Amino acid sequence: MNIWPYVAALIPSAGVGFLFYLVIKNMIEGDRKERLAHSQWEAAHPENGDHSAPVTKDDNSS
Repeated sequence: MNIWPYVAALIPSAGVGFLFYLVIKNMIEGDRKERLAHSQWEAAHPENGDHSAPVTKDDNSS
């Protein structure tokens, strides 16, 4: 019994599955790092309780 035609038929599917795994893994890792960076930024810049927009130089020129 020759098994190589079956192996050759499964290689493309295995390759696509591996690429899918890499893409999803990197997306999850990137999201985790982004959430960590955002939480660190929020810790370094505590909110002052005023939810109004910051006043800029252009806002005061009436």
